[in-house]
Amino acid sequence: MKRILHIYLLCALALSLSKGGRAQTPELDSLKLALKNLPAGQAGAKHDTTRCSILNELAETASDEEWPAFNDQLKSVAEKNLSSSSLSDSQKKIYWKYLGNAFNNTGYFYQDLGRVKEALEYFSRSLKIREQIGDKLGIAVSLNNIGFIYYNQGQVKGALDYFARNLKIYEEIEHKKGIAYSLTNIGAIYKSLGRVEEALRFNERSLKMYQEIGDKGGIAEALNNLGVIFDMQGQTKKALEYYGRSLQIKKEIGNTRGMATTLNNMGGIYDRQGLFKESLDYFSRSLKIFEEVDEKHGIANALNNIGGVYKKQGKLQEAFQNAHRALELSKELGYPDNIERAAQLMSEIYEQQGKGMQSLEMYKLYVQMRDSVKNKENLKLAFQKEAQYKYEKQRAEDSVATAKDMQVKNVQIEKQQTEIKTKRNQQYFLFSGLGLVIIFTGFMYNRFRITRKQKSIIEKQKAIVEKQKQLVEEKQKEILDSIYYARRIQRALITGESYIHKQLYRLKNAPD
Repeated sequence: MKRILHIYLLCALALSLSKGGRAQTPELDSLKLALKNLPAGQAGAKHDTTRCSILNELAETASDEEWPAFNDQLKSVAEKNLSSSSLSDSQKKIYWKYLGNAFNNTGYFYQDLGRVKEALEYFSRSLKIREQIGDKLGIAVSLNNIGFIYYNQGQVKGALDYFARNLKIYEEIEHKKGIAYSLTNIGAIYKSLGRVEEALRFNERSLKMYQEIGDKGGIAEALNNLGVIFDMQGQTKKALEYYGRSLQIKKEIGNTRGMATTLNNMGGIYDRQGLFKESLDYFSRSLKIFEEVDEKHGIANALNNIGGVYKKQGKLQEAFQNAHRALELSKELGYPDNIERAAQLMSEIYEQQGKGMQSLEMYKLYVQMRDSVKNKENLKLAFQKEAQYKYEKQRAEDSVATAKDMQVKNVQIEKQQTEIKTKRNQQYFLFSGLGLVIIFTGFMYNRFRITRKQKSIIEKQKAIVEKQKQLVEEKQKEILDSIYYARRIQRALITGESYIHKQLYRLKNAPD
């Protein structure tokens, strides 16, 4: 992970970076030896990609005292090669990537020194390069670091925007450690807005992801952040338990800066419990580590906390010394919330010392910074209301969309029901028609059988009639034949009248 800033929650209103001290290892020694053995000058130019690769790794892994020098060399070699006109596009892309890394590391360096303006400038330059070459992992890192700056400046809306963009990219490239970083930072945003439940949910997700990938450093910081949230919820015992687990892991992996953060948080709990000896011990241990790594933001917070304890103990001289140092550092950093705390403490000390004018001056500064912080809180509140409005608006839109979907679905269901009803009616008609056809067919078949039977009877009767007719005709013929025969006989036996007349006439006229 290229020099990435991480929001860690401190219950004493502090936000610190977490970058543990680097120990000398055989791997580091091997890298340094490999760099030393590369040819120098013109002969070594062809080895510059290898040189950049080694320098990039050293800038990542070397100690706090050494890495800035390696990073400067990386930046110099990359810029030298990019000024050459003989490089191919693919070669240029390699050096642009190294230059983007160097700019990001430089931004980290300035952030560590409290020079926020320069830090933001270099983070932005790094982001621009990474976007040009399509370095998604690098883009995600730069977005995170810019979001961190905005967060510390109280620009919550801007910070959340950068963290959300950062999370989206990590999810696209399935970078689990990056996702865990983003979840932690978004959780810190919700914590600052007072939305503790959301903060708890995001930090629990972050812890789970760190555990999945076996990242001890991430696990330690997630435990620390959950401790802060439990402390906010009044679960002091549980908060101390989580701080203790976090501190143990940080000791194991040598994360001294992270140890300072957790020690500071534990001191805050003992301070609120009135256990000033214990709280002073934890705050002092935290301050010592922050001074060793020259982390000014952490130093200012630890000094404020120590000054507050001394004031409660009535040790005004010691309280003044720590509060004064805290105020000077806070002014140098330009963080209004730190200045506010230091100025308020100074005003109270001056008042107890009977120095009215000095107390009034500090009180004026306190009010000025308080109003500045209050304006930021108002911006946070406005942002929270805006977020709530957007959420409710989205819910309303979702409800309308759901209603429309339901309406469409109802229409579709009604249409389907109509179609089903129509099909059912068609089926009824079809079955009814089919039934009628079957009935009609049965009827017709029955009629056909009856007709066939009747036809058979008729044909039989006709045959009988025909036979009887034939018999009648035969009898009639026989009768007629008999009549005709008798008539012939009669005619044969009986002389006709004309014949008799003729015979009588002939006899009458015959001669005697």
